[in-house]
Amino acid sequence: MVEPVGNHYVVARRVYSENSFDEEYEKLHRYHKNFWDHLKLYFRCSPQRIKKVSLRMFPVVSWLPAYRFREWILSDIVSGINTGLVSVLQGLAFALLVNVPPGYGLYAAFFPVLVYFIFGTSRHISVGPFPVLSLMVGGVVTRLVPDGAAGNGTAVNTSAIDEQRVMVAASVTFLSGIFQLLLGLLQFGFIVIYLSHSLISGFTTAAAIHVLVSQIKFMLQLPVPGFNKPFGIIYTLESVFSQITDTNIADLVTSLLVLLIVFVVKEINERYKAKLPAPIPIELIVTVLAALISHFAKFEEKFKVAVVGKLEEGFQAPVAPDAGIIQNCVGDGISIAIVGFAVGFSVAKVYSIKHDYPIDGNQELIAFGLGNILGGSFKGFASSTALSRSGVQESTGGKTQIAGIVSAIIVLIVILAIGFLLAPLQKSVLASLALGNLKGMLMQFREVGVLWRKDKYDCMIWVVTFLAAVFLGLDIGLATAVAFELLTVVIRSQIPSCTTLANVGRSNIYRNRKDYNDIYEPEGVKIFKCSSPIFFANIEFFKEKLISAVGFSPLRVLRKRNKALRKIRKMLKKGELQVTPKGLICMAHHTQESDDELDNNRMEELDQPTDMADLPIQINWDAELPPGIVVPRVDIHSIVLDFSAVSFLDFSAMRVLQKTLKEFVRIDIDIYIAGAHEGFLEKLERCAFFDEEIKPSMFFLTIHDAVLHILLKKDIASSPKLKLAEKGSSNNYVITTSNGQRSWESTIPAETKF
Repeated sequence: MVEPVGNHYVVARRVYSENSFDEEYEKLHRYHKNFWDHLKLYFRCSPQRIKKVSLRMFPVVSWLPAYRFREWILSDIVSGINTGLVSVLQGLAFALLVNVPPGYGLYAAFFPVLVYFIFGTSRHISVGPFPVLSLMVGGVVTRLVPDGAAGNGTAVNTSAIDEQRVMVAASVTFLSGIFQLLLGLLQFGFIVIYLSHSLISGFTTAAAIHVLVSQIKFMLQLPVPGFNKPFGIIYTLESVFSQITDTNIADLVTSLLVLLIVFVVKEINERYKAKLPAPIPIELIVTVLAALISHFAKFEEKFKVAVVGKLEEGFQAPVAPDAGIIQNCVGDGISIAIVGFAVGFSVAKVYSIKHDYPIDGNQELIAFGLGNILGGSFKGFASSTALSRSGVQESTGGKTQIAGIVSAIIVLIVILAIGFLLAPLQKSVLASLALGNLKGMLMQFREVGVLWRKDKYDCMIWVVTFLAAVFLGLDIGLATAVAFELLTVVIRSQIPSCTTLANVGRSNIYRNRKDYNDIYEPEGVKIFKCSSPIFFANIEFFKEKLISAVGFSPLRVLRKRNKALRKIRKMLKKGELQVTPKGLICMAHHTQESDDELDNNRMEELDQPTDMADLPIQINWDAELPPGIVVPRVDIHSIVLDFSAVSFLDFSAMRVLQKTLKEFVRIDIDIYIAGAHEGFLEKLERCAFFDEEIKPSMFFLTIHDAVLHILLKKDIASSPKLKLAEKGSSNNYVITTSNGQRSWESTIPAETKF
């Protein structure tokens, strides 16, 4: 019964153990599905399930028939054109990160969009090249086909190297797509939860540093080889500075000028985005102007600048991946697959929350996987989604993936018809455009200070991820970061927060006794809370903290008592002790005997429950004992374990916990467990946790139920803090404080108030 009184409430009910509550309210014993049940359900075939699976596998069937043509088509066309122009430029620029000819970046910006239109669940992301993935693919390319792999010095050799590198990029992309597709079909979309925000932020920031360093050679036009190995970034910088005097000044000036213009205009777009009808397409403007100036001023002839050159018109025939290459880059394929999905899903989730529609992680894996498989077959490289490009698609009014199809048409026009116009464009301009998109990722450095103030562990994850990815490379760095992140989880769960609780405000609220002044601790009762799962790695820590909280080792006390009983029996046998109505009286001079002599090689007997059946008197361990018999005093009679925050208990920990609780029970300390989650008791019963000493009756609904049960059981009438008053009949109890702050005049039958 709950009675509201102003901003207070009064609850009157029985004290419930878990068993009594279940019996009174007739708890249902439901059947819980096991793994095989879920497997059968997943592979069940029915017309409804076929329809459901079809709609899930082909999301376009769900949203396309409901497309609001008149309201959305114009916005999608405008958004698609803007996004397509950005896709063309980013495809060309990010191809430099992959170390393949720029034209192949257009394939990566075209094919995945078509696949995502059919299989994707996000309406707003723009699928295509992403700088981090491009750099990861580029690392594989330079490792398997280093500079000079086919000789040096001639155009024929350069062309052969480019063909090999394109094949490597296509093969690793195909492999990453296979991994993504398999993960999606096996419903492994949850893997993204193991990549925390701090890890992704540190990793993408490190990738931005790698992108910055990798583009220096194009900005300065220096022949810097690729170093895809630990500390490769240092070797790259060393190579750059050793050749710094050979810098092409025309490329350097062009790069700096383009960077300045891009940064300034992007800042204007950001500051005045509320007033501008659409962001200024500065990348397009700069590209057109740079190509025109380079063509008419004959930069290639006069200043020997590196240009994009002729782009192949049309598409190349699809190719099968090279099995030899795939065998050498399995680990890279997994890393690329996971990073690509994590970034794409994170961006998709942001827009799904903003525009209030659901997305499916498993279906996203399938969409990205099929996109990479198709893109790799046509010699493209790995795709995901670029933050800036998706921002353009959403901010210019894109409503659905119709905008993506329009952007693909723009890329298609460039591939088939007007690609030749980009031939005089300097590679240094593309490098500058690639760097111009890194501002957001580089600004993530500001998160370090915020994380340090809010969560030291997350800050450490960010820093370790960043340093590992920068110095060890993106592939090894990612593996190191995930391992370190999981290590922090183990450390935090292995060293859980264990506290001693006390009653606060003379109510049913229990908090850390160190945090409040107005507390009440029932005499002889310890309330101990563990705020973590208990498993094999932290059970010993839990045991140590529990022993520290109660102030003694129960096993030591038990052994001391059993040793004392041995000695008492020996003294009684010799007539050195005499039983009187007042207790035991020593009749002889005491002689000290060593513990070794008493043990007599029977240590296992000392761990058994104390047995006084053969003694003429029951020993009161709190009373004065005969001379020479010393047993540690135990000032508590009950322990309440708050398991409300214990989400699981594994079998190894269960055995240690059972042994520890038995040690307390054997020295006459009652154990109670409160707040255990649903199913906890059933699991203990299945694992044969209970016996004659450890019983299910020790489980209570709440701490307060357990405390009231203890007070009623012990009948603490003389407590200076709490009085147990019996009024009316034996079934009517009222718990009152000594100062009367929580007293009631009337009683409620068979119910307890505190």
